[in-house]
Amino acid sequence: MAQTIAIANQKGGVGKTTTAVNVAASMAATKRRVLLIDLDPQGNATMGSGVDKYEVDSTCYELLIENKPTDDVIIKNTSGKYDLIAANGDVTAAEIKLMEQFARELKLRTALDVVQEQYDYIFIDCPPSLNQLTVNALAASDSVLVPMQCEYYALEGLTALMDTIQKLASVVNPKLKIEGVLRTMYDPRNRLANDVSEQLKRHFGEQVYRTVIPRNVRLAEAPSFGAPAMYYDKSSTGAKAYLALAGEILRRKSASSIKKTAKAS
Repeated sequence: MAQTIAIANQKGGVGKTTTAVNVAASMAATKRRVLLIDLDPQGNATMGSGVDKYEVDSTCYELLIENKPTDDVIIKNTSGKYDLIAANGDVTAAEIKLMEQFARELKLRTALDVVQEQYDYIFIDCPPSLNQLTVNALAASDSVLVPMQCEYYALEGLTALMDTIQKLASVVNPKLKIEGVLRTMYDPRNRLANDVSEQLKRHFGEQVYRTVIPRNVRLAEAPSFGAPAMYYDKSSTGAKAYLALAGEILRRKSASSIKKTAKAS
């Protein structure tokens, strides 16, 4: 059974899509079966996976609105060695048409039910806003990974996002929890970044990943070559950081399983 993780932040420009593409590729590199779902109409995760968003036959639109079988919209063997459900401008229309659908919040969850056994991890790249697409992602997920920059406004936005997640959990997905808070585009020479980082650790404790994603030119360049950083420059600090993040996610899952087993016995 796949663990489904939504990668979400209502604030744009925090490294959300970079995180989605690179953590999916890093997890696939550990021999896990991975599906990445691009729910953002900008289609950046699709292009960053080496798939031309203008040439795809099917996207999340066909999945959510036209009820096309899930297996038929999955693109196999992307440049990141994971499978992909693509997005492009058509997905903007899905946001509107979802309003007319019965049980609209559960469309994605229902679509993913049939492929749960095919994957170990499903990552969902959410739009940078709280709309019907994001609500679908959160309703379909076990947890939320929140990328954020260490700056004042990002910290303020994070509090609002946490409140939103809690409210949604009570309505559409009671099992939804915070997977972790990821510090992105981090510059340790910046005093404000260090101050905000310390505030994060005080407020959210172990929910803050130990792994920090640095500002890295290779991470920024990789999407223009249609590849995750580890396949563009595996020696870059950005590529190594996302491999470390994948390892941390796996260790957390293992520790959680051990705790559950201990409680059960």
